[in-house]
Amino acid sequence: MNKRNIHSFVMRFLEAYDCAIIEKTPSYVTAKLSPEADREMTGRPYYWSFIERTGAAAETMTYKFVFDPEQMKQEAAAKSKPAAIVAVKNPPATGYGPNGGTGPANQPDGASDSILGRYFGFVPTTITARIPQDEVTFGSRRLDQMFGIVRERGRFIHLFEEPFPTGATYHASLVYDTWFCVNYKVELACDRKRTEIHSLAIQLNSGEIREHFHKHMVTKSLSPKLPANSHILPDTISIPKAINALEMTLERKISTYDHRWADEANAQHRSEIDRVEGYYNGLLLAAEPDKRDEIEIQCRNRLEEIDWQHKPRIAVSVINGGLFHLNASRLSSRN
Repeated sequence: MNKRNIHSFVMRFLEAYDCAIIEKTPSYVTAKLSPEADREMTGRPYYWSFIERTGAAAETMTYKFVFDPEQMKQEAAAKSKPAAIVAVKNPPATGYGPNGGTGPANQPDGASDSILGRYFGFVPTTITARIPQDEVTFGSRRLDQMFGIVRERGRFIHLFEEPFPTGATYHASLVYDTWFCVNYKVELACDRKRTEIHSLAIQLNSGEIREHFHKHMVTKSLSPKLPANSHILPDTISIPKAINALEMTLERKISTYDHRWADEANAQHRSEIDRVEGYYNGLLLAAEPDKRDEIEIQCRNRLEEIDWQHKPRIAVSVINGGLFHLNASRLSSRN
């Protein structure tokens, strides 16, 4: 994942959470978090429980997310150089203050009496809050947090295909089919591992099942809102039945694989077990009675490690899923 991918992901994340962008450069972005994003990212449960109890207006935090720390330092140095030159060319005029001390001429009494006014010639009139700064480079804590939020909150989505232009010479309503999609991760593991992603979807009114559904959806424009002048065909298949049908389809697909890798892994697994058992059996025969329990525990632990490393297995897990309402390419007359 390069810097461009991270930049795009973070900006999409902030946009999805309706965060207000205060400043944006190629190296960083400063954003005021929305209430929902603040709850997810700042770890302030006591503050938000107070807001909920009292009904007070929430004040969300502002963060600076840094994509390229080195470039940001260079940009900051470039901005500070002109100010330093002006300070050298135009030193402040000095004179005697009203209390007899040296300092900038014509300063107010409050400025000259304060420590900052006496030694530096100015008094700050406003307090500037420090904005927390976090790096969002690959592997950083904050980026991992965003990934986790997306995985948790984005495990299930509900979207509608945006309609095609219908023209102005007739009035017709768009008909939508409902597709239920699940993205599965399949791991074929022994002492080596192979990982596959399967995107399966079933149409909930006809039962048709499609593979590689994610690739099909990438080409479509989707929205979380139901388009105007449209209706959705009623479902005839429930979600539990749809899940069962997709799992059976995936199981049949995996059963057609060449599973010689599993036979080879079983042979290697049996060989490792025989070798370890032979080693520890020899130790038990020669060991003192008070040492045998310790040796047996070591043997069991080693056999468990061999099972985990060499025993062939197929693990299937769900990555995410969603309901997609797609244009059925049929037009019905509008009453």
